[in-house]
Amino acid sequence: MEVHVILLALIQGFTEFLPISSSAHLILPSVLLGWRDQGMAFDVAVHLGSLLAVLYYFRKEVVTLTLAWSRSLRGKEHNAESRLAWSIVLATVPACVVGAFFGGVIADYLRSGWVIATATVVFGLLLWVADKMAQLHKDEYQTGWRGALLLGCAQALALIPGTSRSGITLTAGLMLGMTRSAAARFSFLMSIPIIFLAGSHQATGLIGSGLTMPWSAIGLGVVVSFASALVCIHLFLTLLNRIGVMPFVLYRLGLGAVLFWVMAGQL
Repeated sequence: MEVHVILLALIQGFTEFLPISSSAHLILPSVLLGWRDQGMAFDVAVHLGSLLAVLYYFRKEVVTLTLAWSRSLRGKEHNAESRLAWSIVLATVPACVVGAFFGGVIADYLRSGWVIATATVVFGLLLWVADKMAQLHKDEYQTGWRGALLLGCAQALALIPGTSRSGITLTAGLMLGMTRSAAARFSFLMSIPIIFLAGSHQATGLIGSGLTMPWSAIGLGVVVSFASALVCIHLFLTLLNRIGVMPFVLYRLGLGAVLFWVMAGQL
């Protein structure tokens, strides 16, 4: 059981913030190895670990943006930091709306291996096209409300399993002319409220469920996903400008091919 927990938490931590689709990876252990779902409590735990990792890594930015946003609410000051904070707030809205109205439909009809494999390939190719056409001249402070809304709509698309929240928001950022590192930073920052809200929604469902909590697995999941996500964020931001997105595109195409092969074998 501990091996399952560690491996799944590592997968979650490493793939949550890379443009390679965490859902595409999390389906592989169940399909290839027959591992059972660890349950909603474990899912909340690994997402909590990922959230804590991005909060810790961007702790200075989070404090600065939160204070600037708070001052702008009181009408005391409106500057580049407060505008970026408001852009992140705006970018969170589309996914919340789509999740609220269509979350059940997505969970019931779009969590198949075929959908995940298709989305892995299609959105991987879209990332490649966006990178080839990118102008790479804007930073995250030049997003604007239109750009924030587009990035938010891209994040909402990530509710389709296999899309990759990191991948599709990076794609949208590149289409807006952002540099790779700026698009990645904005993607990481906008992940904070959406992971928090999604985790809170799941946790609320657990509170009144009466289920016995596997506390050892939960604790292990939080620690492992936190550590792996922290390493992932650092390496991704360090290497992105040097290696570009092509390695991730090729990886997605290979992963999609494996998933198609696995799904075809089960027919």
